[in-house]
Formats: sequence, structure tokens, C-alpha cells
Amino acid sequence: MHIEKNILDKVNEWLTPTFDKKTQDEITEMMTSSPKNLEESFYKNLEFGTGGMRGIMGVGTNRINKYTLGKNTQGLSDYLKKSFPGEQLKVAIAYDCRHNSNTLAKVVADVFSANGIQVYLFSDMRPTPELSFTVRYLNCHAGIVLTASHNPPEYNGYKVYWQDGGQLVPPNDAEIVDVIEKLRYDEVKFDANESLIQYIDADIDEAFAKSTVENASFNTSAQARQNLKICYTSLHGTSIKMVPKVLEKAGYTDVNIVPEQAEPNGDFPTVISPNPEEPEALTMALALADKINADIVFGTDPDSDRLGVAVRNNKGQMQLLNGNQTMVIMTNYLLEQWKKAGKINGKQFIGSTIVSTPMMLELASAYDVECKVGLTGFKWIAKFIRDFPELKFIGGGEESFGFMVGDAVRDKDAVGAILLMCEIAAQAKENNSSVYKYLEQMYVDFGFFKEHLISLTKKGIEGANEIKQMMVDLRDNPVSEINGQRVIMVEDYQNSTAKNLLTDEVEALTVPKSNVLIYYLEDGSKICARPSGTEPKIKFYFSVNTAIENLDEIPAAEAFLDTKIKNIISEMKLN
Repeated sequence: MHIEKNILDKVNEWLTPTFDKKTQDEITEMMTSSPKNLEESFYKNLEFGTGGMRGIMGVGTNRINKYTLGKNTQGLSDYLKKSFPGEQLKVAIAYDCRHNSNTLAKVVADVFSANGIQVYLFSDMRPTPELSFTVRYLNCHAGIVLTASHNPPEYNGYKVYWQDGGQLVPPNDAEIVDVIEKLRYDEVKFDANESLIQYIDADIDEAFAKSTVENASFNTSAQARQNLKICYTSLHGTSIKMVPKVLEKAGYTDVNIVPEQAEPNGDFPTVISPNPEEPEALTMALALADKINADIVFGTDPDSDRLGVAVRNNKGQMQLLNGNQTMVIMTNYLLEQWKKAGKINGKQFIGSTIVSTPMMLELASAYDVECKVGLTGFKWIAKFIRDFPELKFIGGGEESFGFMVGDAVRDKDAVGAILLMCEIAAQAKENNSSVYKYLEQMYVDFGFFKEHLISLTKKGIEGANEIKQMMVDLRDNPVSEINGQRVIMVEDYQNSTAKNLLTDEVEALTVPKSNVLIYYLEDGSKICARPSGTEPKIKFYFSVNTAIENLDEIPAAEAFLDTKIKNIISEMKLN
């Protein structure tokens, strides 16, 4: 197999004494036994995507290892010194249950400390939202989480947080990447200054739990909390460190944990994917829920920022909710509570993303608050909080099973969201209602919105090229009609344009550039296409809606919307 010169140059660099013998031996072995794997490992440098940097663990510039993360950390250290001259720099580091997360976290801590930076390193795995909280709680300049979220077991990753507790956003992200790219591997300082590494655990846990209970609980009676039967699984991840503690602190006593999935394990042995977006991931939790007749089911991903929720429907059967449904339920409940407390005066906002349900805009309008809509990723919601200090953030989320309650945590937070959903469920049960009925009433009040997602996985170099070509084709051959409905508006976030196809008027989009296309149809339907920023996937999002007058109309309306989605998918040849 012919390997291109630029790849061979990188390989040869990794065979120099800058890299340890184990790394060199692995590369030498790959050169003879697996040149294809060698090419995949070196053909590019790992890039920062929607949620930081994620990749397969192994040797090479396109892999997660001591050297790629060391170089990132050296670059970040240099950038911090330039950004905060004369200050004693502080960073917090957390990690999840994945293989090598603890050793990679120590490598990152070593490099920071070797650069004279004070490090607060969690002594054991912790949820990602706790790291976001810790950055602000300890007045750190930055934070790192070693995690690949819900990716497969062979992955790990590196999320960078800034001093506001949110993930990196422009211009810092591009500037930091620029510093990292210019660094040589032999410039990375790996020799730790152990006196600058301080281990943290129980005190921070207590502060985080206290903050969560203060932010996400709302006058639910002690009796209602005790009467809610909860079924919960951490899917072998980090949420087991905090969710039971927070629920107990809030007064929820009937918490039933799926025992087979309670032990953290980077192989995620009982699930195909540790992603609560996948219905299969909650199979064991749903079985336990039926066995004990639970009211509500929760499952979290490995780093505990996403949550899956199932509730009993009107027939008493457990039904999984999608991310858009949980988001609008929690947002509406928060808005009700704020309104009841007289805290809404036009200086509040909720947050959402361009691929999430337009129902969020309806909620904002009904409660007279602003809805700020950003690109995919909670870093944009965190940025809104930073950019608009005159507005108070109530809550918000995105369709990919994430939610943020208030601004104490500046990233999606399954710990706080689980407590908030328990409050909604406990109060509904006490009033002889349910979360499901609460959602149905929202459909009458604000419009029946239904969403659907299709993800197409395309791995490796060929896959990346295929995804690229699909987006090129969509741009070069724009669709003018879908399912008998005219396309009235096309938003192209890569070109920063919104084109009205009825008038040919073009407006500039003010959000940062991103490889996303959105079609709006004349019947209110919305179709979005975007390559994932964290996985080798291209995603298509569909949102359709209709108005209903009363609860009796729901079955017919749902059937109508399901058919509409099916027809759109068929016409776009995505089935």
C-alpha cells in the first residue's frame, strides 16, 4: 500500500526519541502489519468539534494519547499565560469512566503543573456538569474533562472549559487551536510539579449537590417526593457518583438503581451504546420499572450530561420521551414556577438550538420571555449567558437529550435535570395527573410539535468524504418542494445566508458559521441537515406541527404528523 509523503513525515517524527519506546514499537509494528490503520492514525490531526476533541485511543496524530493531549495542554497553558498575564493560573480537571481516563487526566495535570499552573484534580471520576460548576466555584481560569461522552468504548476525548464554566467558543477556540498547531511535540513539558496538583472530592461534591438542590427543586411536599417511585441507571457511567446523593438530599427516598449497570465500566458491557438517545440503552431500566411499577425512568450517558426519560402513558405503559419532549416539559414547568413567583418581567430568556423543536419559541412567546437560539452545543447557550448579563437565564436545552437548569452549571446537566423532572413528576402524581398528561396539555396550549431524527454513520476517511459530498450535493442542488409543500426559506449556516425562495431576498445570519442547512416548508415543517461534530455521522432532523383544540384530537393529529414525517423521509430518499 502506498502511503503519502505527508503521512510518512509525521510517522517518522513519532519514531524519534521525543516519543517513548512503547509508542515507537507500536508504530513500527503497524507499518508492517496494518498500513491502513497507520494511515488512519496519522492522516490528520485530531480536531476540536462541537463538544471538544474526541477520537479513538491509540498512537498517532489522529488518535487520543499522551502526546496529542499533552500538546493540547501545553498549547492551552501558553494561551492562558498570554490571556491572564501576571495572574496565578488555576485549572480544574475531571474525568469519566472510560479506559485510560484517569491516567490521561494525570498527564494533563502534569503538563499544567509543569507550566506553573495550579491544578485541582478530582481524585476519582465525576460527572461533567460537576466540572463546569467547579470551574466557577474555585474561580479557575479553565477546566478540562477527559471524556468521549456517549461514543463507543474505543474512544476518549478532551473538553475544554473557560472561566465562565462554559466550553470554548470563538474567538478563544480558534486562537487556542492556532497555538496548539504551531507547537512541536518536543516543546511539551511532561515533568510534573506535584506541589501544584491538589486533589479534590467530597467538599466539591457537597457544594455541587447543595447548588443543584437549590436550583432544581420547587416547593414539592415531602410526602409527594417520598411517593414518587424512581428507576435509575447510570449505564456504567459517572452519574452514579452524584445522582443518588442529590436525590436523597432533595428528599426522594424511593430510588431504585439498575444493579447490573451501577458499576462504572468503560466497556459498557450491558448495552450496545451507552447513549440514552438510543432506546436499547434503557431496556434493563424499563424492565425493572415494570417489575416494581415505577413512575419514572432515568438513564444517563457516561459523563452524565445527557439524560433519557421514560414515563407512564395514559394506558399505564412506560413510554420513552425524546429530547425535544423532555426539554419543553422542563422549560414550561420552569416558566410556570417563575411566573407564579412573579419573577418574569421581560428580562429573562430561555435557550435552544437551531436543530431543536420550534415549540421553544412558542413557549417564550406565551410567557413573554426571550428565546435565544444558537448552534448545536451547550457552549452557545453558555455564551448567551455570558454575552447578555442583563438577562436572567431560566433554563434551556437541545434535542440531543440535554438540559440546563439555571446558570450554576454552564453545560448540559443530567444531575440537575433529573431532579427537576422528579419535581414535575412528583407534583403531577400528587395531583392525580402525570408527566405524560402534562405534555399532552402543552400540545393543546402551544401546538402539537413532533420531531424525528435520522443519523447515518459513515466511518473513516471514505466516510468523511461521503458526508462532505452529501452536504455539497444538498447545496448545489437545492430542493424547492418536499412532500407537496413549497420550500419557502433556506438557511445556510456555512455561507451565513437565509434565502426567502418566494421573494428571492437574502438576509445575513448572525450566528457563527457552521456546516448546517435548514429548509422551512410552507406548512411550518422544518428539515435540517448537519454532519455531527463529535461522531462520524450525518444527521437529518425533521420537525412538523399542527394545531389542536382539545386532548381528544391527539391520536388523529399524531397519526397525521407521523405520516407527514414518513413521506418527507421517503421523498428525500433517506429510508
